[in-house]
Amino acid sequence: MADEKFSNFITEIVEEDLAQGKVKEIHTRFPPEPNGYLHIGSAKAIFINYMVAKSYGGKFNLRFDDTNPAREGDEYVQSILKDLEWLGATPSGGIYYGSDYFDQCYAYAEKLIADGKAYVDDLTREEMQEYRGNDAGKPSRPSPYRSRTPEENLALFHRMRAGEFADGEKTLRAKIDLASPNMNLRDPAIYRIKHVAHHRQGDAWCIYPLYDFAHPLQDAIEGITHSLCSLEFLNHRPLYDWVIANTLGAEFPKQREFARLNVTNTVMSKRYLRELVEKQIVDGWDDPRMPTLCGLRRRGYTPSSIFTFVRDAGVSKSDNLVDMRQLEAVLRAELELAAARRVAVLEPVKLVLDNYPAEKTEFFALPNNPNKDANDPSTRQVAFTGELWIDRNDFFEVPPPKFKRLTLGSEVRLMGAYIVKCTHVEKDDAGNILAVHATADLETGNGNPADGRKVRGTIHWVSAAHCLDAEVRLYNNLFTESNMNAIPEEADFKDYLNPESVVTVQGAKLEESLSGAAPGDRFQFVRTGYFTPDSKTPGVYNRIVTLKDSFKL
Repeated sequence: MADEKFSNFITEIVEEDLAQGKVKEIHTRFPPEPNGYLHIGSAKAIFINYMVAKSYGGKFNLRFDDTNPAREGDEYVQSILKDLEWLGATPSGGIYYGSDYFDQCYAYAEKLIADGKAYVDDLTREEMQEYRGNDAGKPSRPSPYRSRTPEENLALFHRMRAGEFADGEKTLRAKIDLASPNMNLRDPAIYRIKHVAHHRQGDAWCIYPLYDFAHPLQDAIEGITHSLCSLEFLNHRPLYDWVIANTLGAEFPKQREFARLNVTNTVMSKRYLRELVEKQIVDGWDDPRMPTLCGLRRRGYTPSSIFTFVRDAGVSKSDNLVDMRQLEAVLRAELELAAARRVAVLEPVKLVLDNYPAEKTEFFALPNNPNKDANDPSTRQVAFTGELWIDRNDFFEVPPPKFKRLTLGSEVRLMGAYIVKCTHVEKDDAGNILAVHATADLETGNGNPADGRKVRGTIHWVSAAHCLDAEVRLYNNLFTESNMNAIPEEADFKDYLNPESVVTVQGAKLEESLSGAAPGDRFQFVRTGYFTPDSKTPGVYNRIVTLKDSFKL
C-alpha cells in the first residue's frame, strides 16, 4: 500500500495489478533523452516512477533514451546522473542506455518485416506527411511502396543498415491501419537513416529506431511493468501496445500517463532553454534563474523541497499550472528550521559610535537558529567595534511615516548589542551620506532589555574591522508572463524575459564567520532572505528565496 501522501490513480492501477496477480514485482523507469539538462518538470517524472517502485518494494531503472544521436552527448549523460544522485533517486534496478538495445531492436524490426507488418518506404518526409494528411476522419493514402514483399523489404532494410542510402532516402514504416482515427497508427516510421556518429556507439550504426518503436521494446527487455509517462504520450499508447503485442506478444509493460508539471513564470521546452544558453542570455544551463535541476541546485534549493513540491502539486490526468511561489513556500518553511542565521549588510553605510573606545573589540553571542533549538539555542560570537556597517535603508534623515529605525535624534537597538542614539551625519560635497554618527548606551550590551527601556526598532550590523566583502545576486522570475504556454504562437518567448530577473549588489558586508562557507551551505541573512555561496564564482552569494511572501501552503 502506498503512503497516504502518495496515493493517486497510478497507485490504484498498480495495486489492482498486484492484487490480481498480473505482476509480482513493480518495476518502473525514468527514460531521459541526453540532449539537454533535466528541469523541474523532469523531477515530477522522476518522483512518480521512483516513488511507485519504492512504495511497493520494486525496482527503479534509469535508462538514457539515446536513440537520436544528433544532439545527444556525454555532457548531458553526466548531468542527468548528477541530478538523480542529488535528488536521492537511486536507480535500484540499474542504469541502462537505449543504444545498448540496438541489436535487439534491429532483430525485432526484421521480425515485423518478415511477418508483413513493416515495409521500407521511399517517400520523403514531406511526401509522407502529404500522403498521411491531417484529417483523422479521412483515411491516409497508401504509399506506392506499401505493397513491397517481405523479401524485398528485408533486402532493402539490410542495405539501409549497410549504409547504401543517404539520410531520408528510405524509411522503415510499421504497416498498421491507414484509416485509424489515431494518426499515430497510420503506418508510423520506426527506423530512419542518420549518418551521424553516436556518443556511445560511434559509427557502428547509420540507422536508428524511433522512440515509439524503441521505447516499448526497451521497457519489455528490462522487465518494466509500468511505463509511467506524461500525458503527451496518451495518443501514443495504442502504438506502444501494438509494438509489444506484435514483437513479444506480451501483456506488459503497461503504459499509463499523468499530467505534466507546468510552473508559472518559466519555460520547460528544451528548445527554448537551449536557446537561452546558446545565445548567452543566461549563464549556462545552471543559471540560478533557469528551471533546470542544476540551476535550482546552484540557486540553493534542496532535493527535499523539490520532491515535496512535486508531491503536493499532485498526480492527476489534468494539466494545471502550479504557482512557483508554492515551491518557494515549501523551501522557505524548510530553511526556517534548517538554515543558520548570519548577518549581512547589502547596502552598507558606516555607523560611527563616537563614545565607543577606538581600539576596543568585544564579542556578542548571536543565536544560530532560534527556531531550530528554541529551548537551548546555540550561539556564535560576533565581533563588535566602534565603527559598524548598517543597511542604508535603516537610516533616514527625514523618515517616512511609521518608520521605526534610525533617524536623527532617535534610538534603536543594534541586534544583540547596544541601544544607540543618532546624533548627526557626515556628508560629502554632493550631499551624499558618508557616515552616520551615534552614541551607544553602554549599559545595554548583549541586547539585554533588563533596564525596561523600549526603543522603536532593532537593526542588524557588522563590524567594519571584522567583515567580508561580497557580491550578492538577487534572483527573481525569469519571465514576466505567468503562463508562458499561453503566449501567442507568433510571439517570441524572449520578449517576455524579465529585465530584473537578477539584480547584482556590489560591496555587501558579511560577518566574518561566513569565511568558511561553501556552495551548498544555506543561510538566513537576518531581515533579508535566504542565501548560498555561488558554486561558480567565489565571493558571490545567491539569494535562494526571500524571507517572506504572501503565498500560503
